Amino acid sequence: MELVWVNGALVERPEAKISVFDHGLVTGDGVFETLGVYQGVPLALGRHLARLEKSANGIGLTGLDLDSISSAVINLIESNSVADGKVRITVTGGESVLGSDRVGSQLSVIIATGPRIPLSTPAKIQVSQWPRNERSILAGLKTISYAENVAALAWAQAKAADEVIFGNTIGNLCEGSGSNIFIVVDGTVYTPPLSSGALGGITRDLIVENMEIEERDFPLEVLYSSDLEECFLTSSIREVQSISHIDSVKLSDQPGPITEQIAAGFINMIAKELKK
Repeated sequence: MELVWVNGALVERPEAKISVFDHGLVTGDGVFETLGVYQGVPLALGRHLARLEKSANGIGLTGLDLDSISSAVINLIESNSVADGKVRITVTGGESVLGSDRVGSQLSVIIATGPRIPLSTPAKIQVSQWPRNERSILAGLKTISYAENVAALAWAQAKAADEVIFGNTIGNLCEGSGSNIFIVVDGTVYTPPLSSGALGGITRDLIVENMEIEERDFPLEVLYSSDLEECFLTSSIREVQSISHIDSVKLSDQPGPITEQIAAGFINMIAKELKK
């Protein structure tokens, strides 16, 4: 039977429950992380926990016990015999009132595991008609308030796309609903800076730190420009995924050589992390 970690205890999946008055359910008051598991090892766990804490602090949730969560992640992976899969860590404001006020309840912490399905085929993207607000209180935070992403992705999927790409309020390229975007122009790889409102993805950050990548603002229209040579998405589950279509228009020769080089480099990074 699959186990889930709920507020300090391992319980069987059918018994994994929280209150219907939990502030995460009532208002979307919470944060989360999803990380890949390779050969039984959670990749970049320390980075994910640091971002979890940053997101929690950003919305005013305090009191996270990161050591306890780290131990629980390892324990759950072993208990569920996860060799290759994913882990989802969710932290909410806990039981509260039927409104926006927090009443000081203890945080709810839920950790669950699931399969990680590699995305080996190129992605079709649809450019969103709605902007990402780079000045939002939630900008750059990974919160469970995901309705904007869910609605925009459903709209894109209705147009036969796999991912939706947002610009921001000043018309610059930002990010996907659950991914970061990279573009290749004149042989150089670029990704939007975090000031664009994009989330600092763990895969994005690893690639930026270890490969020749420039962070620079580009107008959203770059996706339609003849200067665009290649583009790809990154996330903890996607890893590096090339883009084959933009708004149903097919790009030629994708994945391109630079995308393939970045993807191979990231696989090498994973292998090195697993050896530590």
